[in-house]
Amino acid sequence: MEFANRLVAAATKAANNNTVINVCLVGSFLVLAARSASQQNNIEALKAEKDSLVKSNKAMKKTMWDWKQQLFSEAETDSALVTVARLRAIYGEAPPPQTGDAVKEEAKSSASKLVI
Repeated sequence: MEFANRLVAAATKAANNNTVINVCLVGSFLVLAARSASQQNNIEALKAEKDSLVKSNKAMKKTMWDWKQQLFSEAETDSALVTVARLRAIYGEAPPPQTGDAVKEEAKSSASKLVI
């Protein structure tokens, strides 16, 4: 019990001592400064990574655009495996060509949907 009383007395004396309080405050400041520096380094690394990814995405988009244009130009030749109309339908640039059977099936399915 006496040890606990001595410990409480020492803690009370330290809490009232400005030197101890100042040391704790400076220590807290140093810890926060170190954490802030670490976070700033992480932010700068993420910004650099973002810039790199943006450049990479732009390069990929340009490459895909070039491939698409090449594909369309090859489809315009007589020996093309896929027609230009079919490519435009695949890429969503034109409605897909519908045959007579597909139109009839679509009409039947829409009619059956309207039945209540």
